[in-house]
Amino acid sequence: MQRRKIEIHSPDSSVAGTNNFKIIVADVACERIFTVNDVEHGGCKYGIINLSGLGKESLTVEMYDNLYFTNRKVNSVCWASLTHPDSHVLLCLMGIAETPGCASLLPASLFSSTNPDRPGMLCSFKISTAWSCAWCLNPQADNCFSTGLTRRVLVTNVVTGHRQTFGTSSDVLAQQFATQTPVLYNGCRSGEIFSIDVRQRNRKGHNWKAIRLFHGSAVTSIHLMEAEHYLMAADMAGKIKLWDLRTAKCVKQYKGHHNEYALLPLHVNEEEGLLIAVGQDCYTRIWSLQDTHLLRTIPSPHPSSKDAIPSVVFSSRLGGSRGVPGLLMAVKQDLYHFSYN
Repeated sequence: MQRRKIEIHSPDSSVAGTNNFKIIVADVACERIFTVNDVEHGGCKYGIINLSGLGKESLTVEMYDNLYFTNRKVNSVCWASLTHPDSHVLLCLMGIAETPGCASLLPASLFSSTNPDRPGMLCSFKISTAWSCAWCLNPQADNCFSTGLTRRVLVTNVVTGHRQTFGTSSDVLAQQFATQTPVLYNGCRSGEIFSIDVRQRNRKGHNWKAIRLFHGSAVTSIHLMEAEHYLMAADMAGKIKLWDLRTAKCVKQYKGHHNEYALLPLHVNEEEGLLIAVGQDCYTRIWSLQDTHLLRTIPSPHPSSKDAIPSVVFSSRLGGSRGVPGLLMAVKQDLYHFSYN
């Protein structure tokens, strides 16, 4: 895979390339990535990079910041479809001192030069520190998002403000909603993975858990496969397992991932038949989904350190329907493209 550095242009030239990337998350169409960058005084800065400039010849992208929304550390982030697909970004912010944690829903248009006067709906919900979040695309739980907290799950309706609480016995570090049903999957620090049908009323105890699976270590990432019969999960022992949800049995394991304590995401591309994960050792590994073989191990372009773990996005169409295939890697202040055939 050939590596090339991407040039980041910014309308505010003082912004691009001065802060370390912490998280990058692509929208469904892979036209934009939402970026979280660490800033010197201990907070975070957010931006959106438009990938439409990525082509076979040119590797230039535009970055848009909104410095009004530069503040606390971000624990978790996902795209949210409130008014149209991927219209907003959901951020879980840590509390500091007297300020409680919160979940903020920011319109993506806040980070664009095209529509500054009518940014859309901006919401913030006071929530004690959340480890994870997910947006629901099933119409039976319309306009809802979940947050995984210390020993509980909170499901919030953005429009009505209605909340459902589900008590758990462990911190919820990873979440994803199914799309075919209003079911939320949760991965916990205890190693348990369980599902909740959010149409139920709030309940304590375990009787509302529809599916229960168990890893031997804290679950850091989960990914529900397209047909929603299988779930991929990674843990803090570096184990990545594929579970059959119909039998509650592990059917495949992917070996070589390295993790001991970090909340590291999994990336699954079923179209290409690939699984991608970045380890705590700063190596990006690519496996074959089908036969579990490790296909590629990509070292970081920067020296390995715990504050320089790369964040990646993989797509066969980076930049949208006519985009280029490949892996985007954000590390330190740089963005790289690794070509893929």
